[in-house]
Amino acid sequence: MRGMRVLLIGGTLFIGKRLVARLLNDGHEITLLHRRVEHPFGPEVRGLVADRNDAVSVRSALEGLHFDAVYDIAYDWAQGTTGQQVEATARAIPGDISRYVFISSVAAYGSGLDHVEDDPLAPDTHPESYVRNKSMSERALFRMHRKENFPVVTMRPPFVYGPENPFYREAFFWDRIRRDRPVIVPGDGKRLMHFVYVDDLVAACCAALENPNAVGLAFNVANEKPVSQLELINEFAKAAGKKPSVIQVPREIIERNGGNVFQEPLYFGQYYDVHPITEVVDRMKRVLHLEPTPFATGLRETFAWYAARDEKRDLDFGFEDKLIREAEAA
Repeated sequence: MRGMRVLLIGGTLFIGKRLVARLLNDGHEITLLHRRVEHPFGPEVRGLVADRNDAVSVRSALEGLHFDAVYDIAYDWAQGTTGQQVEATARAIPGDISRYVFISSVAAYGSGLDHVEDDPLAPDTHPESYVRNKSMSERALFRMHRKENFPVVTMRPPFVYGPENPFYREAFFWDRIRRDRPVIVPGDGKRLMHFVYVDDLVAACCAALENPNAVGLAFNVANEKPVSQLELINEFAKAAGKKPSVIQVPREIIERNGGNVFQEPLYFGQYYDVHPITEVVDRMKRVLHLEPTPFATGLRETFAWYAARDEKRDLDFGFEDKLIREAEAA
């Protein structure tokens, strides 16, 4: 495929870094649009400054430029990014683009297991802003596709894992397993979790750029099967070459002591203990011709990156010890 002029909205972290590397390797010309002048990619990537939630600033930054394709991978975690803002940004892109790839989330379904892409998305009235924003953004983009032939493709990944994950997730468990610390499992440990290796998500994004049959479709991009929280800990331990020590703590004890899913005090990684949403990946395999990386393989590669960094965190296990004592007493 000839080199294309590609715009990335966001892209300086985790998924974006892997995507930029892949696109450059494939011979594409990359422009990065984000809030800061600095970016980590060197002079071969052009940087533009704008707030993706502000369509006026986006339009101003892109004035006079033309692109063949766009990847929209930025979400404002502080303020949220609404469907209206996503649509306004999409309309601010100059030129006649052939693809607009939007990174959504399995959260767009709201709840439930074994979702296929044609299942209804969460309603506009959903109480969680992230869920609401992702589902409404997809609806806005697909309305544009139906009415104006806008070349949208959306990706719905579950938990993304892999090297350079900025969230305290994989490392949370390896920091404990390598120290022979007990790992807390909330409740009975049977709650399901679904994952995708970061390079599989990048591969899906690139396949959507090249495959004309992808236009107008959403794609679940994930491993073949979810795992339970207990299975997850065992997989983390295997990747580290260790046997895990596990202790189950009732959620009422965790909640009573102020355990948090997104910020300290964490007890099971960052945002990992949430109600399960899982999906079916047949369309990804059939249309994009992709097979997901085996979970054990992706975790081994991620652990190698983690171990090579050998980051020295100043960890305080006092909160976890308190939970463990209360669970054992109960």
